[in-house]
Amino acid sequence: MPRHQRCRRIEGYPDYWVFSPDDADDMPDSVTLSLDEFETIRLIDKEGLTQGECAERMQVARTTVTSIYASARHKLALAIVDGRRLQIAGGAYELRQRRIVGLAQKGQDIMRIAVTYDGNGQIFQHFGRTEQFKLYDVEDGKIVSSQVVGTNGQGHGALGGFLRQCQADVLICGGIGMGAQNAVAEAGIQLYGGVSGDADKAAQALVDGSLQFNPDVHCDHHGHGEGHDCGGHGEGHSCCH
Repeated sequence: MPRHQRCRRIEGYPDYWVFSPDDADDMPDSVTLSLDEFETIRLIDKEGLTQGECAERMQVARTTVTSIYASARHKLALAIVDGRRLQIAGGAYELRQRRIVGLAQKGQDIMRIAVTYDGNGQIFQHFGRTEQFKLYDVEDGKIVSSQVVGTNGQGHGALGGFLRQCQADVLICGGIGMGAQNAVAEAGIQLYGGVSGDADKAAQALVDGSLQFNPDVHCDHHGHGEGHDCGGHGEGHSCCH
């Protein structure tokens, strides 16, 4: 029976998830760098930590870090030398837990909706710069409670991890870039973007199944889609919790 793989702690999600050469007409197969491999590159090559210090931060053995780091460097070499597309996704990891001031824990059988919030009741239109989310807890098809939480200056990819720690199942927002979309997807959160107006009304529309949204939303496009109705929330990714 194979040994269970221990999860490696990472500080958060990256802001950039895909890299590809500009001048490649016919790229070979892409290379996938796992999030725990990305974390070893970030800690050792960017922050200048030793492998022992990296192992302590990721809460694994040094030999494990050595193996992860070697795999990560090999994949980077394939991407650079062979001109392959490099994407970041998946891996055996757990996010570092940070205390979120004022956060009420989600009860059992609750769906939690997160909405980018401008503090005046409206949906904030720039996901990566949002300073607050309003969270709505839904039970038996009804919103039973809501709360506002601050992001403590986090932005872009880090907000995907923040929302996961908020136990959000669904995100309603205005504009959102591809890097942040990847972070939200990695966190297992269903996205409904391109929405504007009153936050409370949008959350209720989602519950009612009548929310108008843009499935092809980008950070520079805040309009609504052409009559796309939302249903339930999607399935999350298989990561360590």
